[in-house]
Amino acid sequence: MLFADLNLSEPILRALVAEGYTTATPIQAKAIPVVLEGRDVMGCAQTGTGKTAAFALPILHRLHTNPQPAHPGKPRVLVLCPTRELATQISDGFRAYGANVRVRNYVIFGGVNQRPQADALRRGVEVCIATPGRLLDLVNQRLVNLSDVHTLVLDEADRMLDMGFIHDIKRIVATLKKDRQTLMFSATMPREIRELANDLLRNPVSVQVAPTSSTADNIEQSVYFVDKKNKPHLLAHLYHELPMARAIVFTRTKHGADKVVVQLHKRGIRAEAIHGNKSQNARQRALANFKSMKTPVLVATDIAARGIDVDGVTHVINYDVTHEPETYVHRIGRTARAGASGAALSFCDRDERDNLRQIERLLKKSLIVRNDHPEYPQGPVAAASNASAEPRPPREGRQGDGHREARHEHPPRRHHEPGRPGNHPPRHDRHGGHQRPHREGESRPQSGGSRPNNGRPAHPVAAGGKPKFRGKPRQKRRY
Repeated sequence: MLFADLNLSEPILRALVAEGYTTATPIQAKAIPVVLEGRDVMGCAQTGTGKTAAFALPILHRLHTNPQPAHPGKPRVLVLCPTRELATQISDGFRAYGANVRVRNYVIFGGVNQRPQADALRRGVEVCIATPGRLLDLVNQRLVNLSDVHTLVLDEADRMLDMGFIHDIKRIVATLKKDRQTLMFSATMPREIRELANDLLRNPVSVQVAPTSSTADNIEQSVYFVDKKNKPHLLAHLYHELPMARAIVFTRTKHGADKVVVQLHKRGIRAEAIHGNKSQNARQRALANFKSMKTPVLVATDIAARGIDVDGVTHVINYDVTHEPETYVHRIGRTARAGASGAALSFCDRDERDNLRQIERLLKKSLIVRNDHPEYPQGPVAAASNASAEPRPPREGRQGDGHREARHEHPPRRHHEPGRPGNHPPRHDRHGGHQRPHREGESRPQSGGSRPNNGRPAHPVAAGGKPKFRGKPRQKRRY
């Protein structure tokens, strides 16, 4: 469907033509007419299918056709999203699509000085794009008033739920008026999101253009079975062999992202990391270098990767296989955007095979096992693709049935007998006397030194007595 058929205002259509957009994606073609009618929407689509334009275009149309003066600290539209990068991306979309209309928007997020944000709100904006934590801080300081908000948008709602923003969202929603329009968009639709939608939406229209487990058809998905210690070697090998023009590498932790960057630098590969511990300037600089091809590899965590909308990403590397199958769908959605093709490679070690099976169960298909591994010239071991595979064949130096390595068996220890080779020497006590080994069921003999024992056993416990306490007596606790 063409954008010209969606009843959008002429200035917005001109801006779309200037951006090179003429045909709407399925989610845009289904959501835009419903949003223009003023209905609540529950939208679900793959990552990279144009969900931002699906709500930004009708909002801009409504603000343009119903102009009102912007009041200080009172926005009319509120867009909530989980990360700073996604908030910046949404702001860029509003600015591009609304280039020919007088609609001001501003981005609010944490990690930076709040004074410029408070000043911008005080001057007045129509659209406020914010992360929940910083916005709630400004609300509590009475620097922003949300009573005039007539449209609320929750973008990447599933990730906001995972990040623990649910309580902040409920506090923010409590300050909004009841007769607002609410739009919720997400790439996945778990049970918790449906429950949240039931609480926030009023008789919503469900717009779903693909199952939550689906991925783009033009993404080639494959897996390498590799030990954890060899993942850096495999990544460097594939970077040069494929080659990777622009790649995003996903790690499970922030420390892991920094470690991968160091390992790539040692191999002469330019890379930068982006995660929550980085400052805002460092994150923006890393993203700008990645977009300009100055840095061909961007290493990111799942949280920071939300909002990375870069065209031309050729490869997505799952350096750590995630335990959340839906997160895998989000990760590989960074490539093959805007109709392009891409590749998604997963590095799976022995501890991550259960995660891989869950992903394949969600996708309802198996990933292609790649054999061009620098460690295994003949291909990976067949058992690597199946957790219940048969044992490996015996290596050189193994004997028997191949299940147990040959070991040098030592003869059992015997008590000293003169003339018997291989026996251990007799034991002596500390005074030099010969000590016969103690047998089970027999009380120990008296010590063989010069000290008299007066007929008492050396170990009172063995004779049923009470051991002598030689340490400092415990003091009674006073209450």
